[in-house]
Amino acid sequence: MGGSCAQRRGAGRQVLFPLLLPLFYRALCEPIRYSIPEELAKGSVVGNLAKDLELSVLDVSARKLRVSAEKLLFNVDVESGDLLVKDRIDREQICKERRRCELQLEAVVENPLNIFHIIVNIEDINDHAPQFHKDEINLEISESVSPGMGTILDSAKDPDISMNSLSKYQLSPNEYFSLVVKDNPDGGKYPELILKKNLDRETQSAHHLVLTALDGGDPPRSSTARIRILVVDANDNPPVFSQDVYKVSIPEDVPLGTSVLRVSATDQDEGLNAEVTYSFFGVADKAQHVFSLDSATGNIITHQPLDFEEVERYIMDVEAKDRGSLSTRCKVIIEVLDENDNSPEIIITSLSDQILENSPPGTVVALFKTRDLDSRENGEVTCNLSRNIPFKIHSSSNNYYKLVTDGTLDREQTPEYNVTITATDRGKPPLSSSTTITLHIGDVNDNPPVFQQSAYLVHVPENNPPGASIAQVSASDPDLGPNGLISYSIVASDLEPRALSSYVSVNAQSGVLFAQRAFDHEHLRAFQLTLQARDQGSPALSTNVSLRVLVTDRNDNAPRVLYPALGPDGSALFDTVPRAAQPGYLVTKVVAVDADSGHNAWLSYHVLQASEPGLFSLGLRTGEVRTARALGDRDAVRHRVLVAVRDGGQPPLSATATLLLVFADSLQEALPDLSERPTPSDPQAELQFYLVVALALISILFLLAVILAIGLHLRRSSSRATGGCFGSVLCSKSGLEIPPNYREGTLPYAYNLCVPGDQTNPAFNFLTSADHCPARQDTLNKDSSSALLASILTPSVEVDKKTLKQQAPPNTDWRFSQAQRPGTSGSQNGDETGTWPNNQFDTEMLQAMILASASEAADGSSTLGGGAGTMGLSARYGPQFTLQHVPDYRQNVYIPGSNATLTNAAGKRDGKAPASSNGNKKKSGKKEKK
Repeated sequence: MGGSCAQRRGAGRQVLFPLLLPLFYRALCEPIRYSIPEELAKGSVVGNLAKDLELSVLDVSARKLRVSAEKLLFNVDVESGDLLVKDRIDREQICKERRRCELQLEAVVENPLNIFHIIVNIEDINDHAPQFHKDEINLEISESVSPGMGTILDSAKDPDISMNSLSKYQLSPNEYFSLVVKDNPDGGKYPELILKKNLDRETQSAHHLVLTALDGGDPPRSSTARIRILVVDANDNPPVFSQDVYKVSIPEDVPLGTSVLRVSATDQDEGLNAEVTYSFFGVADKAQHVFSLDSATGNIITHQPLDFEEVERYIMDVEAKDRGSLSTRCKVIIEVLDENDNSPEIIITSLSDQILENSPPGTVVALFKTRDLDSRENGEVTCNLSRNIPFKIHSSSNNYYKLVTDGTLDREQTPEYNVTITATDRGKPPLSSSTTITLHIGDVNDNPPVFQQSAYLVHVPENNPPGASIAQVSASDPDLGPNGLISYSIVASDLEPRALSSYVSVNAQSGVLFAQRAFDHEHLRAFQLTLQARDQGSPALSTNVSLRVLVTDRNDNAPRVLYPALGPDGSALFDTVPRAAQPGYLVTKVVAVDADSGHNAWLSYHVLQASEPGLFSLGLRTGEVRTARALGDRDAVRHRVLVAVRDGGQPPLSATATLLLVFADSLQEALPDLSERPTPSDPQAELQFYLVVALALISILFLLAVILAIGLHLRRSSSRATGGCFGSVLCSKSGLEIPPNYREGTLPYAYNLCVPGDQTNPAFNFLTSADHCPARQDTLNKDSSSALLASILTPSVEVDKKTLKQQAPPNTDWRFSQAQRPGTSGSQNGDETGTWPNNQFDTEMLQAMILASASEAADGSSTLGGGAGTMGLSARYGPQFTLQHVPDYRQNVYIPGSNATLTNAAGKRDGKAPASSNGNKKKSGKKEKK
């Protein structure tokens, strides 16, 4: 619907009758008219506005039907749609003296927004009686006045109009006067008193009459005024005005005190009877306040400012009276000319709370009207809008306008508009006024989420903990509320759909991507995901982004040796090498692979152990085994090479491979050498065995020492004999002193020692400290350790003194020369007497080599390339170091820091003499059980 036209046809009918619409346009645009009498009671029904607008009862509240006006005298009943009287309606107060009294209203409906014009005609009722200006009229009439002379009386005023206005005057019956009713130029009536016969002052000096004014109502209303007439002596000529009607036009902006006009009257009498005074007669109070009349000169001047918008014309009666009480009257009409002294007003009649950003152009967002109290060109108004806004003004009817959209709206760019409407009249100079309204743009879901990146690439190390966060995607949506609330999900992947949930998941609110399992680079190196960001609008909008996950490698796979492979029985295969192979001859190649990638799969090959270290060379990166030199006559035919394969990871992982190489010109020649080779034992099993045995021995010795110490402590108080074992002081009778080199032990242990007193007696004797022995006897040691040893070894058992013999000197068969002593650099610690090395590191190294040699002696082979009977030590300590120089650890146990030697008692009984000191005899290869 448009403007003030109450279109009462549907949109479909407008389409069907576009050609007939101009013919009915005036009818369609006619306002709705109602007519009611004034002073109608509050709540009275003017008419059914909803029915006249073709609205249902439900539409009244749904479309918010209401009326608006400058002074709201009506309202709409939301339940019935009736237009009701809201306040007192007084036609005389609203319309003053206008013949037609019409009130203009605007009916406003929403959804869609529209406005209709309503005109309510206020009919007059006879609620006012005619009123005289004065209740008593005093007249003076000369007795010389001739019959027929008329005297104008004060007229009554009735604010009602038409038939309810003043209709007639009546004069009380008398014999001297009659009444004549005459018409004013403005349409009113005034009475004139006519003398019917001559007056005689001497007969009756005063006359009392009653003047009655009646209106034309039913029943008629009336009012009266008393007329008191005094008869005076003769004044034959009344004053006469130069004009019956004076008319003048003045602008409303004249300053105060401006002379408007001057009335003039003359009297043909002489003397005092010719003196004329002027006064307003029957003029409204408003006019008397605005204008003042000089009684002597008849000059009318402005006393208050004029306002065309308030009063356009003043009509006044001026009376001229002489001294003889004769008077005459004239009419003065003053028209006020309009000046452009009022700025236009802008009145907003309806305003939408919110405008959706997807509203099409032409959508009505506000209705307003303009008002200028000036007239003609001064009251003609044009409206304009501020620039660069997507709105325009559409004039719908006289002084009514629509504010409609004139372009696309985008809340994300401009959430609200401050629209300034300027109204300008056409006066000279023109006046203008403006008002600003704020239009809020409502959000619609017109923006899909936007990711911060067009694609995501994520690197995840393998073996990651399950549930860890691996990435986060983020999208933004400029819309508001649910339209800008984003949720994330996985919509596609190159993984199996059923397995996708077991690999990754995404938090719907934060966009954090979680790994559901530990990734394995060797099984899954990369996979692709399609993530979707979706808002909560209706309909919802979404955006997809691709995310590629690269599983980076970690060094979690050790190299795997492909060649040489183990045989079916678990033994290593062998390779043959021609005896005449020259240096650089390619013997074989170690082939290994690593499931990792990059540096973690970069393999290097190293020789861990070789029976002949200088005979073969190994390629660091290729794994190729080549001959480093030609085979010599003294070189062994069979060789064992232990190769380690390491990767480039941090830390590196490795694997080992064992190469069995046989120098032979044919396979038949190599087989006998291989058949003579005993079945190798498992070094790991042997090492475990020795560890268990060592732990058992240490535990037994510890328990024995504890028991012995407890027993000696208990018997210490009862037996204090010095120097004896088992209750008697017994010392070695040997004449040999303990060499000084043995006074400082290299192992941090304390020992309780017993030595055989007699070669024929297998029993052990305890050695005592030198502090408890006689001075003539040989001392074992004179340092502080001897005292500690003697305090612990207090005798507690009686033993035959004859069983104690002198201790045999230590066996020196295995003492080495300076060049033969083992050590880290060839010339080892110690003196020329061949004592046990003083360096604890060398001691432990030698003990470890003895243990390894024993293991090799058990399996009959040496992995270090040593010859028979060398126990594999010659390769480390030189070819001169042979098994002959190693003591039989199964026969004797040497205790560092002492010259005592624990000797197998059974051997002594068998009469076996100690080995000679030349060191050239081989030790027995047979193992004896201890």
